[in-house]
Amino acid sequence: MIILGIDTSCDDTSSGVVEDGCRVLSNVVHSQTELHHPYGGIVPELASREHLKNIMPVVHTALKQAGTDFKDLDGIAVTVGPGLVGSLLVGLYYAKALAYVHDIPLIAVNHLEGHILSIFMEGKHPDFPFVALTVSGGHTSLYHVTGYGHYSLLGQTLDDAAGEAFDKVAKILGLGYPGGIAIEKLSVHGDPNKIAFPRAMLDKNSLDFSFSGLKTAVALFIKKWSNDLSQNREISSADIAASFQEAVVDVLVKKLLLSQRICGVRTVVVAGGVACNKRLRTRLSEIAEENDLHIYCPRAQYCTDNGAMIAVAGYHRLLNGEKADFFQDVRSKFPVADLNPMT
Repeated sequence: MIILGIDTSCDDTSSGVVEDGCRVLSNVVHSQTELHHPYGGIVPELASREHLKNIMPVVHTALKQAGTDFKDLDGIAVTVGPGLVGSLLVGLYYAKALAYVHDIPLIAVNHLEGHILSIFMEGKHPDFPFVALTVSGGHTSLYHVTGYGHYSLLGQTLDDAAGEAFDKVAKILGLGYPGGIAIEKLSVHGDPNKIAFPRAMLDKNSLDFSFSGLKTAVALFIKKWSNDLSQNREISSADIAASFQEAVVDVLVKKLLLSQRICGVRTVVVAGGVACNKRLRTRLSEIAEENDLHIYCPRAQYCTDNGAMIAVAGYHRLLNGEKADFFQDVRSKFPVADLNPMT
């Protein structure tokens, strides 16, 4: 079964072709990083316009690289939420047009389900059940995954997502956008233990996240640091970046360990754009060895937004008999808990 996946949930225009829910035939992504860089973040209207320009060539390139044509497709899977409404509409309406013209089933996919299932594009992937951490610019959530389509929300961010905090701190430090990569590169030259930034754990059994307090603490520290010449000589911007990054990673790792113990599983999946962070991956390797855990992370190209993961989720939805009609609309907020469980 061959599925075409389309994702325009945020600022990347992406499309991929996947066979039988695991074999990636192509995965094409057009990044808008250069477009949004001068603004220090994503400008929704510009993102939508850029999707309009790139959706057709991206999809046709994905089909060409896969060696497939529309006649070979068993389904077209498209992200319908969560995300930026203007961006989502571009992908959905193009997918609807393709499905209608070529008489191919349309499958509505939740972007977060795509991230959870992205690990199944790897040759080595986990058995159910497992705990999944989806961590990106828009989402930081923990799920107990007991099967395809069976996701129980354990905890989520109550304010800023981890990736959003990276972007905001990078902007305060004048590092530009995207912030995650900029912070990570600068952190290599800093001391992660130089500044004791707060770790918001809420309470000892909470699996929810909160990064707004950390972001504010960093902003206040930078303001004081920039006006104090003596402190400026003792602490570098790299120390600030490294200490901030360590605080974020600490919270993610501790919550992940707590969720694993609560659910009684030995297997963990970490996906989403922030899962590319090398410091986070190092810490995950350390806790895997210390706690006898099996931790899986997709390769970087499958962690960031991509059409192939949408095709994987679409494959399992279609296999379950699910098809969308042409009245399908997008949802800016679309909790995984709202999904129909697969049989």
